[in-house]
Amino acid sequence: MQSHNGQPSRPGSMTGGGAVPDRPPDGQLASEPLQQRAGAGDGGPAADDAQIVLPAAAGHLPPDRPRPPEPPGPPPPIPDELPRRHADPSRPSVPSRLAQRRQAAPAPAPYVRPLPPELFRPPWWQERPGPAGPPRPSPGPSQPEPGQPGSPPSGQRPPREPPRGSVLTTTLRLWLRRRLGGMRRSRPARARWPVVIVAGLVAAAVLAATATMVPPGRGGQGTGPPGATPALAAAARQRAAAWVAGQASPDAIVSCDPAMCAALQAHGVPAGQLLVLTPARADPLGSDLVVATAAVRGRFAARLTGVYAPVTLASFGSGAARIEVRAVAPDGAAAYRAALAADARARAAAGARLLRNRSVHVTAAAQPALAGGEVDPRLLAVLATLAGLHPLDITGFGRPSPGAGAGVPLRSADIAGAAPPGPGVPVSLASLMTILRAQRPPYRPSSLAIVRTGPAGPVLRIGYPVPSPLGLLAPGG
Repeated sequence: MQSHNGQPSRPGSMTGGGAVPDRPPDGQLASEPLQQRAGAGDGGPAADDAQIVLPAAAGHLPPDRPRPPEPPGPPPPIPDELPRRHADPSRPSVPSRLAQRRQAAPAPAPYVRPLPPELFRPPWWQERPGPAGPPRPSPGPSQPEPGQPGSPPSGQRPPREPPRGSVLTTTLRLWLRRRLGGMRRSRPARARWPVVIVAGLVAAAVLAATATMVPPGRGGQGTGPPGATPALAAAARQRAAAWVAGQASPDAIVSCDPAMCAALQAHGVPAGQLLVLTPARADPLGSDLVVATAAVRGRFAARLTGVYAPVTLASFGSGAARIEVRAVAPDGAAAYRAALAADARARAAAGARLLRNRSVHVTAAAQPALAGGEVDPRLLAVLATLAGLHPLDITGFGRPSPGAGAGVPLRSADIAGAAPPGPGVPVSLASLMTILRAQRPPYRPSSLAIVRTGPAGPVLRIGYPVPSPLGLLAPGG
């Protein structure tokens, strides 16, 4: 193969830039280092040829790479500051987020109600007459503009108007200050005393009229109901709290207002069983009892008896200080009244059967309660169980709770062991107490005590807590 100048070229070699050098024999790669080709570095035709550096054999170092010649003279100086970038007018600039926040409109300042000018004026006895000036125009009924002082900024509510009582009091105080200040400047001391007395009487009359005009519940800070003295309200609250602490079931949830809940907690009711009725708690549902104070009745109105708690278990106090303990109806007032009527019929039937039991002796005073269905269903079931084991003598039933509504059953009874037929002896009261303590809820009594009621001797008094369950005497109960 010939080159462009007519000279023959060796196989595997190319002329010009990018030519591949001749590969030496394999025997020379391991023994001889790669030598610089003839003409390299002297400007010959092979100066521009690419060089391939092959790895050296063991014990031989590769040759140094050629370094470019350094320019003569001292090194260039190092600048103290980096060159700054100049804005290009041909390219649009985009503001940063920080610049956008700075350019944003500032938030409107919160509205602060100005203080009344009366706070910055000296008392009327220290005022000095000032120079008479032109009368100021009275403000019209139109509203102030948004930019004027005293007007709230846009998006905020205007200040609430002060109550009528404070307005009349402030007006009277300003009128007295003007009158007495002008009188002090125009009249001698002896001549103005009658005017001072008359002004004081007028002020007292106006203040009395203002006090009667203030609506109840807004002028004072008392916690008692309107129309009731604090002593009566506190006495009724303590009586109701003591009754609930002693008569309510240990696991009953009680709804009450904050003051009543504090009284219940002071009487030993755990805080975990109290449901405080606050604006966040809209109803007493989920509880077993609700203590209806004047605040609770005013809040729920007709819904208290028509929806949530239709039956009163006990009542304390009278008038505005009255406090009622009511049973909460989980399924509504109508369903609760229907269940209460059905339970009263079942109690009457169970009492009639207990009166016909030969193992039970009932006194004449206790028979109407059994026949009329006035006895608690838990008490009827326990008495029937005891009569199946030992003869009983029922001496009487407890009195109803104070202020209890119609249909609320009696929850306590006095019993004693009766003598069996033949030579046997009556069962002891301790044995009856042991049997009753072995019962499971809801038939386990909340109170058991041996008391002496009269010449007949000691009796065992059995008591059950409120509220009474409904449907225990039904076929599926």
